[in-house]
Amino acid sequence: MLKDWDKLPKYMQNDAVRPYYDELMKKQGALKVKRAFDFIMALIMLIILAPVLVIIAILIVKDSEGGVFYRQERITQYGRKFRIFKFRTMVADADKKGSLVTTGGDARITKIGAKLRGCRLDELPQLINILLGDMSFVGTRPEVTKYVKRYTPEMMATLLLPAGVTSECSIKYKDEDRLLSAADDVDEVYVNQVLPGKMEYNLESIKKFSNANDLKTMVKTVFAVLK
Repeated sequence: MLKDWDKLPKYMQNDAVRPYYDELMKKQGALKVKRAFDFIMALIMLIILAPVLVIIAILIVKDSEGGVFYRQERITQYGRKFRIFKFRTMVADADKKGSLVTTGGDARITKIGAKLRGCRLDELPQLINILLGDMSFVGTRPEVTKYVKRYTPEMMATLLLPAGVTSECSIKYKDEDRLLSAADDVDEVYVNQVLPGKMEYNLESIKKFSNANDLKTMVKTVFAVLK
């Protein structure tokens, strides 16, 4: 699951990333189990949830103009670019009408979109990304290139593993949009204040990676959403 050190992107080959890399190299077997679990579980969930996905798609189309999915470019393992699958919760071309970060009470959010976001149902199509190998159930949430370029050398360690649908950080920062709602410059506040805090959780999760911890995070995510 991990490339040889000298085959990593040059910007990841730094002294701050090395300790995380060495720790993960000891867990190659666990990483293979993680990928197998991701693939099998994502396939099962897509089959079971197919009727729900169709209903949500119909509601989105009826609610506002635009497509069903939001396909923004994000960054995953080793800095590879991919297009994320999410149910569209904002007006068409929302990323051209404001910040790439969503704030509380954002006028671009549609009526059905607000409900989907509240229950995290807009994330369900990412099961497709998991099947494709772009993402994992648990891992650092994928950022857009604009923010990855602002990573510190240590933050690059989060790119050693595939991006995730959820994480300990996602649970702690589930109300991130509210934190940013009062910011004058959303992008700068996100990069200088929110992102460093989030990365502390993400980096700690890499240090303590295990499939058991991943399962705990998934269970905690379910309870967080229900709450």
